Amino acid sequence: MNNLFNRDKTVVNSNQLQSSVINQNILLGKLLSRQNILQADKIINNIHQSEFKVFSQWGDDGIIQFLVNYLDIRTKSFVEFGVENYQEANTRFLLMNNNWKGLIMDGSSQNISSVKKENLYWQYNLKAVSEWITQENINTILQEQGFTGEIGLLHIDIDGNDYWVWKEINAVNPIIVIVEYNSVFGSNNPWTIPYQKEFYRTNAHYSNLYYGSSLLSLCDLATEKGYSFIGCNSSGNNSYFVRNDFMKDLKGKTAEEGFVESNFRESRNEEGQLTFLSGQDRIDLLRGLKVYNTRNSELEEI
Repeated sequence: MNNLFNRDKTVVNSNQLQSSVINQNILLGKLLSRQNILQADKIINNIHQSEFKVFSQWGDDGIIQFLVNYLDIRTKSFVEFGVENYQEANTRFLLMNNNWKGLIMDGSSQNISSVKKENLYWQYNLKAVSEWITQENINTILQEQGFTGEIGLLHIDIDGNDYWVWKEINAVNPIIVIVEYNSVFGSNNPWTIPYQKEFYRTNAHYSNLYYGSSLLSLCDLATEKGYSFIGCNSSGNNSYFVRNDFMKDLKGKTAEEGFVESNFRESRNEEGQLTFLSGQDRIDLLRGLKVYNTRNSELEEI
């Protein structure tokens, strides 16, 4: 009985410690957000200077906080898909710190079930839905979940058809759009993977490097949809776009000006083991694979 009591006590203490750390991180995020507003003149030229991490995998929490405060966004709602279990996500701080309402989606029902068991699911206005996102279903899902018209932020991170899904979206009209890009494709190539409804990056190529879209293709699409590219995070995986009627003094950039090459090394061999490739070695591994050129609408080989 004593062992059981001690074990339960340890679990409670662990949960309390975790909660305390989260609360401290949120408080620090609040302070950094206020500091960033005071440095707006510098940050509008280089969004890297606003970065900090609370729940985001990289420094995106800081960028998002700066943008939603600087742009004075009144439509306090977001959509993010490709969230996994929502432990590391770019909208979690927005949900908990700013009290926005949101819709999150992931292809894994287990991940979504995990989210629904968290306290935040009743503490905040959050919908969590298990869906495999495609061009064909994205607008219907948004409409069925009650997210239509203007929203504050849309974040797309599905490691595959990101370009094609954003191209199709018309149910919502976000002010800020964040889309993951594949820096392995370089800064000057208008490439995305050819559309496949069931695309899964590990099945597409063992390296896990053949997925998504180049930054240039996303910038071209943004222009078509009425957005300006304002930069990437400093980790080189997320690109930021702001609707043209909300730009204020933010500086629009070309893909070449704002491109950041990723330094994280996620390449794998045919046995699924990490190989830690970087730089040119990554694109060399993909030679001969087909990509879709979004400027001439033709397939070509890497």
